Amino acid sequence: QDYFTDENRVLKKDPQQDYHLEYAMENSTHTILAFSRELHTCDTNDKSITESTVRVIWAYHHKDMGEAGQNYHGSNRGTKSLRLLNPEKEEVLSASLPYFDLTNKDVPVPDKDTTYWCQMFKIPVQHEKHHVTKVEPLIQKGHENLVHHILLYQCSSNLNDSVLDYGHECYHPNMPDSFLTCETVIFAWAIGGEGFTYPPHVGLSIGTAADPQFVLMEVHYDNPSYTEGLIDNSGLRLIYTPVIRKYDAGVIEAGLWVSLFHNIPPGMPEFVSEGHCTLECLEEALGAERPAGIHVFAVLLHAHLAGRAIRMRHFHNGEEQKLLAYDDEFDFNFQEFQYLKEERTILPGDNLITECHYSTVDRIRMTWVRQVLV
Repeated sequence: QDYFTDENRVLKKDPQQDYHLEYAMENSTHTILAFSRELHTCDTNDKSITESTVRVIWAYHHKDMGEAGQNYHGSNRGTKSLRLLNPEKEEVLSASLPYFDLTNKDVPVPDKDTTYWCQMFKIPVQHEKHHVTKVEPLIQKGHENLVHHILLYQCSSNLNDSVLDYGHECYHPNMPDSFLTCETVIFAWAIGGEGFTYPPHVGLSIGTAADPQFVLMEVHYDNPSYTEGLIDNSGLRLIYTPVIRKYDAGVIEAGLWVSLFHNIPPGMPEFVSEGHCTLECLEEALGAERPAGIHVFAVLLHAHLAGRAIRMRHFHNGEEQKLLAYDDEFDFNFQEFQYLKEERTILPGDNLITECHYSTVDRIRMTWVRQVLV
């Protein structure tokens, strides 16, 4: 049945019943209910279902609800963030496809709030073009909340194997000079995300002279409790195929760059920052190399704990198009790729605006921000 709660968390039956049971079944271990509901019910007691993140709250009791009402669930409860309207990924990958892992080896995570660790890797030698079709996170068990995000950068092809000998803290005065050659992001993963499967007609190219030979994996460790003695072995698994797909994949980054000038005052119920990817920028980036534009098929919206909502706006010939991507209910612990229902073409001369909405009502100090949308 359709219930709602008031401000005192008291459960009440909704006068307008928008819950429709499709079928139910039960065996010795499971009870399964399939139901439907309109996305927008025009009922003030219901929450509209949009493309934003939805937090599902679940609870159960081992006895059925009687005439006296529901039984208290006790500890049989939980929550899960979902994107109910996100298109399903087309899983057509063969289980026998080859793969290689890029994983850290016994990285000591310092007892401080934030650490960025960088490690160089060499892509296994391929003598002809291949396409990466899927990338999976390999997060060490128990470190699901420690590993906040992982970025993979393409580095200079003029490096030699000596750069593979050791990792180092990123953005550190003593980090190796070879790290400075790694500027182009080729993949990104963030906390709560699952593996990313490329569409059937797209893949990340490896094996040619123009493709990455050396890559830098940057892992952001989030250790707010300053836990000591943590050793991590997390990373990424790249699954690839010799069957070449029609298009090569890449990454375009837009948003607010890391800057001392980007900060949020404390005690703000809402604070909006905008990052502008101007028409001059996209003209320079795409005009010569991609005059026909690029086709966006997925978006990863990324923010930290103060983030509440992110919107990616797209303008063509000065006119605003439909939002490229958005999440008005952003969940820090659920940063999953959004697969677009239809690919969107970004042309030279277009411009993008990333709107980042923050809340610092529970903070008493200034917030310094790292915020990027990939």
